[in-house]
Amino acid sequence: MSTAAHDNGAAGGQVPGRGAAGREITAVGHADLSPRTLALVESAFLERLERLERHVGPGPVTVRCGAGAPLAFGRAAGAAGRRLIVVVPTHDGVPAMPPPRDRTAAGELLNLADQARLLPYEPDHRDSCVGADERMIAAGGLLLAAWDGSPSDGLDATAHLVAYARARGIPVEIVWPAGAERGTGKTVPAPSAVLPARGTTGPPGARRS
Repeated sequence: MSTAAHDNGAAGGQVPGRGAAGREITAVGHADLSPRTLALVESAFLERLERLERHVGPGPVTVRCGAGAPLAFGRAAGAAGRRLIVVVPTHDGVPAMPPPRDRTAAGELLNLADQARLLPYEPDHRDSCVGADERMIAAGGLLLAAWDGSPSDGLDATAHLVAYARARGIPVEIVWPAGAERGTGKTVPAPSAVLPARGTTGPPGARRS
């Protein structure tokens, strides 16, 4: 596994190679997936990756180090034989310890990773994590989002990230299989499977606040 320091610059900057074959695929989504949903989302991610390989080629995939959707995507990337890049938080240039809830998943993701990408952000600070996700999204050509359609809140910013990508013309595909549920045990109907690339208006509550 290689290690590289990386900063994609301002979140509102130009997206390099947007939509081009071989560009990075970024995945974000809810962290509070039930164990059953984790397996469902992993299977759905794998299906998407296999389909995308037929249409746009085997580009690398990127996730931020953490539990839930990132872990499901990392496992799917491994099963698909995709090159996996895991974004690792740093503080003063030194890798930072993930919060307790993410440590087991972080260990597995780093074992699966072909490259660890070092990025300065605070893993315990929501807005800092959102900023890291925005930089990942801005560098990629496609966003896969494990999203149940709910608005952002004080803990989860998946809706905001979907709206962020759409506002920048980055294609978004929603991955929320039938029967999926959050850690609360509440089953939520799946939103539209594919969101259009263009448009500045996100779903209700997609603001970061």
